[in-house]
This record gives sequence, structure tokens and C-alpha cells, in this order.
Amino acid sequence: MKLSQGFLLVISGPSGSGKGTVSHKLLSQNQDIIFSVSATTRRPRVGEIDGENYFFLEEEEFKDMTQNNEFLEYAFVHNNYYGTPRKFVLDEIDKGEIVLLEIDVQGALQIKKNYKNVVFVFLLPPTMDELRNRIVKRGTESQEDIERRFKNAFEELNFVGEYDYFVVNDKVENAVQNIENIIEAEKLRVKRHSDIKNKIISKEED
Repeated sequence: MKLSQGFLLVISGPSGSGKGTVSHKLLSQNQDIIFSVSATTRRPRVGEIDGENYFFLEEEEFKDMTQNNEFLEYAFVHNNYYGTPRKFVLDEIDKGEIVLLEIDVQGALQIKKNYKNVVFVFLLPPTMDELRNRIVKRGTESQEDIERRFKNAFEELNFVGEYDYFVVNDKVENAVQNIENIIEAEKLRVKRHSDIKNKIISKEED
């Protein structure tokens, strides 16, 4: 059922919780979900593509965009800036689309403060030991980065109560299924179907 008004689906959680993996699988299994590409000043990891995984920007360019209010949210995380380009997200929501945004806790809290048409999902690891193992296995961070991300993860857990839902990522397939269930429930909210009464009446007349 096409929505009269779409919504923004925010998925966030500590580094190593599997946000990227879960989001990728969610998108591959659901053609009606649109991915919001974030901008960042961090360097690309191996295999990442500019404009597909992120918009990779120089710090000066990023700061110019913040001055022009071109981000829905932005934050400084792990020594780099991250932000969500505003226009794309709001245009797609107005079309009735579901826009998936994978961001950190700081960014999610900014959005919660300023925008209402959002569904917030916090992705949790099964244990903190498993979280640390995942960060180490990625092999993309220095020992210093690993320790910083692990420390930040404990701090980010304090904000789980700010979210609408939590999902434990023990197995990717289970986590994706849980998020799909959340999406289906949110699609049926009356506020997203301003024309539902007229649709039912017109069907009777047919």
C-alpha cells in the first residue's frame, strides 16, 4: 500500500553493532526502501564508492554546507564529520517513500529534536564482548581507534531509551526480520494514510 506520506527510518547503534550489514540486507530484500547516502570527511575504506556508500568530502566543503543549512543533521564522531543531506530525504518522504538512514547516536538525537516524522531503531550487539570482537575483526582501525570506539559504545548504550524500538543483532537475518516487522507496523499507522477513508468508500462505490 502506497503511503500518503512516507517516513524516515533511522537505524543507529554502537560501532560494531552491524548497522551497515543489517542496512544492506534490509535494502536488498525491500525494493520500497530508499537509502539515504550520508556525507563524511573520513577517508574511504577499501571497496567504498563515493556517492554510493558515502559522499566523501573535504572538511572545508563540509563546513560550508553546514553554514548553508544543507544537512538534516551532522555530527563530529571518531575525529570525523558526518551529515545527512537535507533535500533528498525530505523530497522522498513527501513522495510517500520510506527513507533509511544509518547514522550514529549523536545524529539521531539531533533529528529527534527537530523532526517528528521519524521511526528510531537502536541496533544492539548480543554482548559487549561480541561487539569488541567485531570491531577487531574488521581490521580497518588501529588499536587506538578500537579502544576509542569500544569506550564510545558504552556511552552510546545510555541513549537506547531515546529510541522507539531496539533490535538485538545476534544473527543478521533475525535482525532484518525484526526491522521489517517494525516497518510493516509503521506503514499501517493512520497518520500515514490521510486518504484511507476515501479509498475505502471509493472501493464500495465501484
